Amino acid sequence: MKKITSQAITDAVSRLCVVANTHLRLDIKRALEDAIKKEDNDRAGSILKQLLENARIAKGDMVALCQDTGMPIVFVDIGRGIDVSGIDIAEAVNKGVEEGYRRGYLRDSIIDDPLVRQERTSSAPCVIHFDFGSHKGLKVTVLPKGFGCENKTQLKMFNPTVPIREIKDFIVSVVKNAGPDACPPYTLGIGIGGTADYASLLSKKALLRPVGRHNKLKHVAELEEELYRTLNKLNIGPMGLGGRTTVLGVNILTYPTHMAGLPVAVNISCHVLRSASVILK
Repeated sequence: MKKITSQAITDAVSRLCVVANTHLRLDIKRALEDAIKKEDNDRAGSILKQLLENARIAKGDMVALCQDTGMPIVFVDIGRGIDVSGIDIAEAVNKGVEEGYRRGYLRDSIIDDPLVRQERTSSAPCVIHFDFGSHKGLKVTVLPKGFGCENKTQLKMFNPTVPIREIKDFIVSVVKNAGPDACPPYTLGIGIGGTADYASLLSKKALLRPVGRHNKLKHVAELEEELYRTLNKLNIGPMGLGGRTTVLGVNILTYPTHMAGLPVAVNISCHVLRSASVILK
């Protein structure tokens, strides 16, 4: 059994913070390239090309893709064959976030108290989600979430007898209400099921799935496709200036729920959906 050290976790998180903030995910890059081919609105096409150029410069110069370097969300998935006993994983992760944001010259955005709103000069503490899997090693994923799009998150507790149409209408309304404010084209993470808090977590996890890779459940995959087509007819378009590309992808995760409930959470990502992962073995 391999012993994982605190320093190894800190170093990994530090690297991932820099990579996630400076390297556009390949699936998002491909989605933008595909969108350019489909776009017949000249202004929208020009904006999409500028987004790709922005990504090229960010990667080449190792500068942030966006000035809002987000609130770091870190997923720690503990698998088989490793020993993490005797270490404070949360402390190691937060240290890695602080080091990574300092090393990458990334903006500090975290305040200590959500009500008093005092500033602090750090990007930690971050939000950490722990999980246990059957894979080998310790998987660490960093998802920096900007708050222009995070502020558009919505959760609705549906009556379990509602027709699927009402759920679709709710999801479409979330995007309509976001309009241009969260820097489209968007990627949607949608969580359905569980409890209110778990549906919200699912909506975040859904953003980690590559755009274009559908849910394994056929009826859910069909819902993803239908929503994708519907949302791209809204004519919000890149940066809200019109066009065929309002969303790059719709990712849905589901979970069993109570027979008396039907939670649905929608989490929007802006055009720079940022995440990076590594497995420590």
